[in-house]
Amino acid sequence: MTEQIDLIKLYSTRILALAADMPHVGRLSSPDASAMRRSPLCGSKVTVDITLKEGRIVDFAQDVKACALGQAAASIAGHHMIGRTPAQVEAVLDELEAMLRGTGPVPAAPFDGFEVLTPAVDYKNRHASILLALQATADACAAAEPT
Repeated sequence: MTEQIDLIKLYSTRILALAADMPHVGRLSSPDASAMRRSPLCGSKVTVDITLKEGRIVDFAQDVKACALGQAAASIAGHHMIGRTPAQVEAVLDELEAMLRGTGPVPAAPFDGFEVLTPAVDYKNRHASILLALQATADACAAAEPT
């Protein structure tokens, strides 16, 4: 019974609200780069399209097929993605990974909101889905940047 209560807490009203209010849903017609990430464990999948200008994301879209936790993480990321640099995307990805491992704090501004996912720290099988949107965005940024 305790495990069921913990799972209910994990899928809080706020997480479900974030999942239902995801920004930048869909695909861009001519992105600078696209990337797809999939979690083999649960089958969640996120495809991200970006356009970079002067080293910043100026257009962003995401096609998210994931559980509520993956959708909530994509929603949080999506709300803050426009105007960010590839370095900022990499930094927040590293911070979120550390938070989920229990070795770091909640990612700071400009990516506010990930604290809602702290209950997922104890559910390692959910971590891959939570990270997908940021991983796909980092991949797209790497593909779009000139080498």
